[in-house]
Amino acid sequence: MNALVALCHFCELHGPRTLFCTEAVHPPSPSPQQPGSGIPYDRDREADREGEGLTMRANSSATQRADMCEGCRALPVSHPGFVSVDSETGIRYLSHQHPRQPQLFSVVRQACVRSLSCEVCPGREGPIFFGDEQHGFVFSHTFFIKDSLARGFQRWYSIVVVAMDRIYLINSWPFLLRHLRLTIQSLQSTALKVFDSEQCVCPQRAVRMNGAFSPAVFPHQRSGNAARSLTSLTQHPNLWASLHSSFSWLLKACGSRLTEKLLEGAPTEDTLVLIERQTEQEEEMIGWDGAEGGGSNPQPSQSDSLQGTDFQCDDGRQEDLPGPKFKSLRHLRQVLGASDFRQLAWHVLMGNQVIWRSADPGLIQSAFNVLKALLPVGCVRAISYSPQYEEAYRCNFLGLSPDVVIPAHVSSSEFSVLVDVLNAERDCVNPVDDYILSLYHFNISSPNNQPVDKGPTLLNKIEVALSNENLSVEVVSLCLLCLKEEWMNKVKVLFKFSKVDGRGKEDTQKILALLGATGPGEEDNVRLLKFWMTGLSKTYKSHLMTAVRGGERTLSQ
Repeated sequence: MNALVALCHFCELHGPRTLFCTEAVHPPSPSPQQPGSGIPYDRDREADREGEGLTMRANSSATQRADMCEGCRALPVSHPGFVSVDSETGIRYLSHQHPRQPQLFSVVRQACVRSLSCEVCPGREGPIFFGDEQHGFVFSHTFFIKDSLARGFQRWYSIVVVAMDRIYLINSWPFLLRHLRLTIQSLQSTALKVFDSEQCVCPQRAVRMNGAFSPAVFPHQRSGNAARSLTSLTQHPNLWASLHSSFSWLLKACGSRLTEKLLEGAPTEDTLVLIERQTEQEEEMIGWDGAEGGGSNPQPSQSDSLQGTDFQCDDGRQEDLPGPKFKSLRHLRQVLGASDFRQLAWHVLMGNQVIWRSADPGLIQSAFNVLKALLPVGCVRAISYSPQYEEAYRCNFLGLSPDVVIPAHVSSSEFSVLVDVLNAERDCVNPVDDYILSLYHFNISSPNNQPVDKGPTLLNKIEVALSNENLSVEVVSLCLLCLKEEWMNKVKVLFKFSKVDGRGKEDTQKILALLGATGPGEEDNVRLLKFWMTGLSKTYKSHLMTAVRGGERTLSQ
């Protein structure tokens, strides 16, 4: 990440000062050279150049050091700083009291002054964003550290992240806020212990109230208490090395979590939904961190702890579970049989609750991971494995242990299907997928048994692709992706006409005919389209509503 992280402090004698900063130094790009005339990269020469830069920086700020007190100085003058090297990318993370380059020094200096003077949030403690194109953009988080000798028994600090890319920094706000809060809470908790121990030895509040106050003596009293370093406040012997590790990791992790990707055309609905879910998860993490910081620590319910993050993310964890697994939709169809697979796929496409009951959570999770390919991401709500039944409004994919009893209203409902995995006796410790039929027997039951020759048009096309042995699994996956995009476009048109424009039943029927949803299987097609409407992204719905309201204002004017 092309950014810089700095810890700043408001000194009672000298004002805002930079205490510690970490920057990333990228390896130089190899320049094109003539064959046979290449000069190898000299690491020692580069290290000498960096040392000269630090020495020049130190000499140029010699006059400033004369004005420094103990609270303004993080590292001794002779300290070389800290260096960490990323072996994968060759990026070096350098930490010192000031940046190496004079241009960065002025940028960080201005960010420090603004973060501890005019650019603060209400309460003077919390995150804020400011900056411009010329001096860079800054994510700043101000906070207080307890000090028994300071004015008001606390000192003011801030951590700033400076970058030139405004969009990248804003998109990284939840990530930066979550991890900087962890660092800040660690500093505050450590300093609080030191503060409490000092107050037990000598309560400063009583000393100040009983002492005589004189305006002439007050400045001398304040100057004696102002020069106190952060190391003294926390009693942490390796404080700066710890902050170097924390800031270096933050720069590396923040730079790798967001990557640029070339999109040909507008993003798909699945992409928009995944982005929205990631944002919601990050906001929930921030809420949890805030609740813990406020003293309240609510415990999640049992069902919440069992509900994994949307099983779109379970592919990696699936490999850790032992036992046989379904590899693809075609493999699942071969194991269940064409008739039972069609019945199961019909329930999935219609939005009914699909319940798997087995003692093997890995098998259930693999089945869900292949069945999810039939639906848009926004229509998927899964609980991979639970010791109790969960209602259909919470999940449309539910994995249960074999001893869980299905409620009567569910087992008799036509909006659910139950897959019982029986005879789970294994002949070997690590069976492979070819042994699934010899290890398990699958019993599919549902009050709603659809005729095999009927169903939505999409299911018929999927069946044709899966039954064609000339198509590889990769080709079938791409074919299914195209079919889902085709029907999601139909869903968007129907949503626009029926929900946004409020068209009547007759106009809706004409649209269905135009979309090719009428004829054989019309009832299932309409039901599928209505269920898939629930998977539309909030971004798309908001865009449509904004466009309609904007058109109404134009007509009224």
